[in-house]
Amino acid sequence: MSSVFSPAPSPTTAPTPTAPRVCVHLPACPAADAPDREAALPVAAHPEQGWSLLCNGVVLFEDTGELLPDGRVIAPRRPTDGPAPVGKAAAAVPVPRSV
Repeated sequence: MSSVFSPAPSPTTAPTPTAPRVCVHLPACPAADAPDREAALPVAAHPEQGWSLLCNGVVLFEDTGELLPDGRVIAPRRPTDGPAPVGKAAAAVPVPRSV
């Protein structure tokens, strides 16, 4: 059972959790399980709360975490989660100096 609602229901029909979602944009937005799912257009944005609902039903959080329509959670991807830079990349990273 899907829990995705249509982004703009007509006044005569209310959204239902089992109604299939079809993107009306051209080109169509990527599916929620596609690798490029974040490229879907936002249909609701709440920057004051830190999240946006995309056309494909994905809830995208400002920390890059995601909640997929089927309930799966995609953990945030942060630049600090990777290994420390080495070589030339390390030289390009400014080092804070104490005064």
